[in-house]
Amino acid sequence: MSGDTFRPLSPESQEPPDAQIYAAVYDAILEQRLAPGVKLPEDSLGEIFGVSRTIVRKALIRLAHQSLLEIRPNRGAVVASPDGDEAAEVFEARRVIEGAIIAKVCATPPAHLVSRLKDLVVRERQAHETGDRASWIRLSGEFHLLLADLAGNDVLAGYMRELVSRTSLIISLYQQSPSSACSFDEHTEIIDALAAGDAARATKLMDDHIAACEAQLVIEPQKPKNDLAQIFKPAALARREAAE
Repeated sequence: MSGDTFRPLSPESQEPPDAQIYAAVYDAILEQRLAPGVKLPEDSLGEIFGVSRTIVRKALIRLAHQSLLEIRPNRGAVVASPDGDEAAEVFEARRVIEGAIIAKVCATPPAHLVSRLKDLVVRERQAHETGDRASWIRLSGEFHLLLADLAGNDVLAGYMRELVSRTSLIISLYQQSPSSACSFDEHTEIIDALAAGDAARATKLMDDHIAACEAQLVIEPQKPKNDLAQIFKPAALARREAAE
């Protein structure tokens, strides 16, 4: 995901309504505003966003294909709750894929690419300092997504988009500390290694970074409580205001 801001539903958007709902739910998962195990009734989301259940269903199916939701027969969709084995597999996959991304970025490290990464980390640090947890978490994930985009391989970037959001679910379930598992200081060290063209060091730093995130997890699922209307209020309000 290359966008830096939350994308609200809007009738004037060039994206179809189901794509906008997909983006709203994806962002809510990435920012840990929508927790694992939460039910996503089609009728409730349709009412919140002012669209039909058919449109909502299309968005939910797309999210289910990315393992972010589970669609259960006669029970509807719920946000996925990764178990311990899946959590380990996701982090293992991230090590492999992010290592490949680092190698590609280091092969052609133009200065403006490093500059974009540094700008994002500055915003990440600012969000942390101002107590904007949702933005901090989102920007932490977007660092890895931007790095994938800079590698210039759409397939790798697609894998990372799924893995980063699944990681957010895992952290939401199993991290005991209220702080973000993804450190912007470690991001800065990775950028410095990339700027120097030191692929070996950048890969080692990324591997250590992912391991540090995983080390903060305690595999003990918790029951989340979420208010769908409150989570999606900004997106729904923007859509209604644009329609007036």
